[in-house]
Amino acid sequence: MKDFFHPIRLSLLGALGLGLLVASCQKSDDTPDEQPAPVASSFEQLQRRILTPTCATSGCHSSESDAMFSQHRLVLAAGVAYKNLVGVAPTNSTAKANGLMRVKPFASQESLLYHKLNAAAGHHSGANYGNPMPLGGELLTVGQIEFVRRWIEAGAPQTGSVVDSTLLDDKTPSTPSENFEALKAPAAGAGFQIHLEPFTVAPNFERELFVRKSIGNTKPVYVNRYEIKMRPNSHHFLAYTYRDNDKLPTINQIRDLRNPDNSYNLETALSMQNHIYFVGSQAPYTDFTFPEGTALLVPANATLDLNSHYVNKTATPITGEAYVNLYTVDESKVKTVMKIMDFTNTNLNIPAKTRVTISKTFTMSRPIKILVLTSHSHKLGEKFVVRIKGGARDGEVVYTSTSWEHPEITTYKTPIELAKGEAIVSEITYNNTTDKDVKWGLTSEDEMGIVFGYYLEE
Repeated sequence: MKDFFHPIRLSLLGALGLGLLVASCQKSDDTPDEQPAPVASSFEQLQRRILTPTCATSGCHSSESDAMFSQHRLVLAAGVAYKNLVGVAPTNSTAKANGLMRVKPFASQESLLYHKLNAAAGHHSGANYGNPMPLGGELLTVGQIEFVRRWIEAGAPQTGSVVDSTLLDDKTPSTPSENFEALKAPAAGAGFQIHLEPFTVAPNFERELFVRKSIGNTKPVYVNRYEIKMRPNSHHFLAYTYRDNDKLPTINQIRDLRNPDNSYNLETALSMQNHIYFVGSQAPYTDFTFPEGTALLVPANATLDLNSHYVNKTATPITGEAYVNLYTVDESKVKTVMKIMDFTNTNLNIPAKTRVTISKTFTMSRPIKILVLTSHSHKLGEKFVVRIKGGARDGEVVYTSTSWEHPEITTYKTPIELAKGEAIVSEITYNNTTDKDVKWGLTSEDEMGIVFGYYLEE
């Protein structure tokens, strides 16, 4: 051990240590200090982890050329999403009427983005802000929704990290099936509830089905209000009466429009020719009251054909379900009985990569007074206009909707009076941005053009 501390060896060790020290200092002088990677701003994370994969790349909010752009006028692609969201008024008429913005800094409850991403039951007290997004896709997790909420509450800044990014890694589903709350039935004697029980929608499939159900009224009743509530990812829910009561489908039997291989079930498709529109909705929740003194007359022991259409773009099954409440009023309070309008244009031919306006005239065979108008088209429908033809109001536009997903329901305090021989004209602008021609049909990839409404006969 003594030899180890020999003076010469100590000198060599000292020299070696000094050389290492010098080399270390030289490297430090010649090489910049390594800095930690910059943390992406909260909005950059929101863009990369939520907006781009969930909204922009889905084809719904990627560019102004998308077919759906005309409905929401909202592009969420990187580079433009922020200016299109923050401080911008929404196109959703209910949200606009309630004073919401797409994103209102420091106010998540007044931001439509937060409501559209949060599908929790009862989240916005029944306000009709439309289906939760993305329609048919995997809904955001609890953590992702909380990240959006906190970002808005922090002022929705474009720069700076203001939210804990670990929230984006939370995989907790935001809407487990047990969170769906049933629609409360009308009080005894105040109406009837019809329930379309839960059903499964296969992965990457659109399921549209019909079930004939009894209303439960043993005597004629007058309906002056209806409520509809359904699980997320519904394209629509409609209830129909029948043109010919001698050709009714089996009661309580599920009739699918498409077979598992996506081919049409011809028998179900043909049964649709017997339908007359009764009530319906394309929003997860609708509460509609007819004008005072009016109602629909429902005969005793009536049945309705319930039609539900669900879209599932995910790799796992989802559940569909719907409720409809029909509220009744005493006959003494009904001054006039409404009739149902159901005018359809099936002569649709929309060439690929083309914007086209298609019109059809519906002439009145007798005088009528229109009280309510609404419309139905599919995703290529850019603008739906109804105008009067003939008489003193010739050419007047009486209805306009620019949202195929959430069409306007317009109630007229002063009824639209049409004499025999006068008409209404549907003028629908379709913007076909796809590579194929589109015609009238029953799937969401086909198109429709229907004027629904309620009217009185003089």
